[in-house]
Amino acid sequence: QVQLVESGGGMVQAGGSLRLSCAASGRTVRMYAMGWFRQAPGKEREIVSSIRWPGGNTYYADSVKDRFTISRDIRKNTVYLNMNSLKPEDTAVYYCAVQQIGAFDYDSWGQGTQVTVSS
Repeated sequence: QVQLVESGGGMVQAGGSLRLSCAASGRTVRMYAMGWFRQAPGKEREIVSSIRWPGGNTYYADSVKDRFTISRDIRKNTVYLNMNSLKPEDTAVYYCAVQQIGAFDYDSWGQGTQVTVSS
């Protein structure tokens, strides 16, 4: 199993920036992808961004495209989410997740970090 710990959440005003990080431990050698999900009050969890561990291919939800940037540090087994031009609708708990090689979907999750954007 993979253990994930998120950090970097907080409160910012609209238009501000935050950088989330997620450090992985365990069977990181067999990671296929890492992703960021978020869940706002009363809403279903949605994928925000993801990055392939081999190759570094990235995906962004339309709602965050051109504002958020995902990156990885292979040596540190860490994924980052740089969030710019934040909007109140970005307010949510953000979760880091891992998809392992051979798995059909994400199977390991962090505890979540709160991001609050005020207007």
